[in-house]
Amino acid sequence: MCGIVSAVAQQNVVSILIQGLQRLEYRGYDSCGVAVWNDGLQRARSTARVAELDEQVQRDRLQGYSGIAHTRWATHGAPVVHNAHPHFSYGSGVDADDSTGKPGRIALVHNGIIENYETLRSQLQKKGYVFSSQTDTEVIAHLIDSLYNGDLFDAVKAALAQLHGAYAVAVICRDEPHRVVGGRAGSPLVMGIGADGAHYLASDAMALAGVTDQIVYLEEGDVVDLQLGKYWIENAGQRLGTAQRPVKTVLAHSGAAELGPYRHYMQKEIFEQPRALADTLEGVATVVPELFGDDALHVFQNIDRVLILACGTSYYSGCVAKYWLEAIAGMPCDVEIASEYRYRTSVPHSKTLVVTISQSGETADTLAALRHAKTLGMVHTLTICNVATSAMVRECKLSYVTRAGVEIGVASTKAFTTQLAGLFLLTLALGGVKGTLSDQQQAAYLGQMRHLPLAVQAVLALEPQLMQWAESFSKKDNALFLGRGIHYPVALEGALKLKEISYIHAEAYPAGELKHGPLALVTAAMPVVVVAPNDELIDKLKSNMQEVRARGGELYVLADADSNIQSEEGIHAIRMPEHYGVLSPILHVVPLQLLAYHTACAKGTDVDKPRNLAKSVTVE
Repeated sequence: MCGIVSAVAQQNVVSILIQGLQRLEYRGYDSCGVAVWNDGLQRARSTARVAELDEQVQRDRLQGYSGIAHTRWATHGAPVVHNAHPHFSYGSGVDADDSTGKPGRIALVHNGIIENYETLRSQLQKKGYVFSSQTDTEVIAHLIDSLYNGDLFDAVKAALAQLHGAYAVAVICRDEPHRVVGGRAGSPLVMGIGADGAHYLASDAMALAGVTDQIVYLEEGDVVDLQLGKYWIENAGQRLGTAQRPVKTVLAHSGAAELGPYRHYMQKEIFEQPRALADTLEGVATVVPELFGDDALHVFQNIDRVLILACGTSYYSGCVAKYWLEAIAGMPCDVEIASEYRYRTSVPHSKTLVVTISQSGETADTLAALRHAKTLGMVHTLTICNVATSAMVRECKLSYVTRAGVEIGVASTKAFTTQLAGLFLLTLALGGVKGTLSDQQQAAYLGQMRHLPLAVQAVLALEPQLMQWAESFSKKDNALFLGRGIHYPVALEGALKLKEISYIHAEAYPAGELKHGPLALVTAAMPVVVVAPNDELIDKLKSNMQEVRARGGELYVLADADSNIQSEEGIHAIRMPEHYGVLSPILHVVPLQLLAYHTACAKGTDVDKPRNLAKSVTVE
C-alpha cells in the first residue's frame, strides 16, 4: 500500500519527489522519506507527514539529479524512523549506526511484502550484513548489494529473482549516478517519460501529474532501467519494445487531487456523487452487452451464473448486486471475499462469469482471486473498476469503467455508489440477454438510473439533520446497524464507514437476526441505526424496531417518506426525499456516509487518513 516515486533528470528532482509523495500519501502515512544522489547517497526520513518531510529537506538543502522517495504503510516493523524507507545498504560488516565514515552504496524503496525475508535475512547475516530495521525491505537492499558487481541493473534482476512475495521497487546506487532501476511483481508500478531525457517511476500515474502525461504501465515481472535520455524494460530475460509496453497519454491532472473548498477529501467525494453517477452513466443510451466490451454478447450467452470477487466496500457492493442479479436477471450469484476465496477448496463452473470489483484495480487480494479463478478454468471475466489503465482492467476480458474520478479519502464513498451503478447496468444487460427483461423494462430501469444524480442531490440536503445525529454518536463507543434484504449490505457499509474513520465499534446485522443473539448488546448506550425503505419487508422491520425499543434501545431510522415512521421518544427518524425501489441502496448509503463523516469530525479524528489504514490495498 506504500507509495513510490523516483526520478532521473537534468534538474534537481527533490521537489518532484516530494510533490509525488504528497499525491500518494493516501496510500500510507506511517512514515516517509527521500534519498538522492549528490556526490554519494543522501537521505531524509520522517515519521511525520510529507509536509514535514518537505520542511526537513528544505532545511537540510537536500538536492540531487536522481532520487527515490517513499510514503509507508507499515507491515513489518513499527512506524519509527529506522524502519522508514529509503533503506540503505552500507556493505558487508558495516553497522548503519557506525557508518558515518563509509557512505551507503545501495538505496531502495519498496511496496509489497517479501514472504521469504527471514530466510534471506539469515543468509545475509552470515555474510556479515548488519540490519538496522525490522522491515522485510532492508533484506532487498542488502541482497542487491551482495550481488552488485558494477552493474545495478544486473544486481537488481538477480536479487528480484530470489524474492518470494509481492514487490514494486526503485533502487539507486552510489557508484552509478543518473540511474534508477525498478521492478514489479504483485504491486503496481508505472514509468513516466518526461522532457529533456527525464524518466520517472511511481506507484500511480497521478503522482506524476504536471510532470509528464506519457506513461508506460509495467507488467508482472518487468524490470526497468532508467537513465538520462534512455530506458529499457526486460521481462524473463527478454528485452521489450514499445509494441509490448506502449507509451500511453494519461491525463492525470493535478487538479483532481485538490481539496478545493471542502474540509476533507471524504466530504468532497460524498458531494461529488451526483456528478460521479452522471458521468458513469454518460453515453449509455440503451442497455446493450457491448457496454462491457466487444465480446460481451458472446460471453453473456455462454454463462449461466455469476461469481463476484471483492474486498471491503467493494465486497458490499457485490452483496447488493447479488439481490439484483438473482431477482431481476434471474442469474444465480455467489459473492466471495477475495482474500478468502483462493485459500479454500471451491467447485469451479466453466460457465461462470467471474466479476471483480475494485476502486483502484490494483487490490492484491482481488487480483490474486481473479488469477486463481482463471486457473480453475473460469475464463469469462469482467471487472467493475474506477481506473481504466489498472491491472484489473488489463487482466479481465470485459470491463465497465466507472467514472467516479480520483478518490483520495481512504473511506470509499463515490466509488461505492458508482460501482452499484455499473453493477445494475450489468444486471440489466444480463437480463436482456437471458430474456428475463424486455426492452421496455430495460428502458424503464435505465430511466430510473438517469434520475439518480438528482435523487442523490436531494439526499445530500439532509446533511444538517445528520450532523445532529453525529453529535450524539460521537459520545458513544458502540453502534448497531440494521437492514433487511437488499439493504442489509447497506447497513454493513454504514457500519464499516463508522468504524474506519471515527473508531467507534460498529456492527451490522440483518434485522431479523436481532433475536438470535445481537439483542443482548442493546442498551440505551448503544445507538441502533435502521435502514428502513418502504419495501415488502417494512412491516417486519417495524417489528424488529419494537424489539429494540422494548429493551431501552435508541433508534436512528432512515425512513422513506411514505413508511409512516415518525420521530418520538427513543426514535429519531430522518425522512428520505423519495422511495426509489430496487435502486434505493444507492440513495440510502449516502446518509450513512454523512453520519460517519460528521461523527469523525465531532471526535476530531483524521478523516482522510484514518489510523492503520491506507487507500490502495496492494499487499495481501
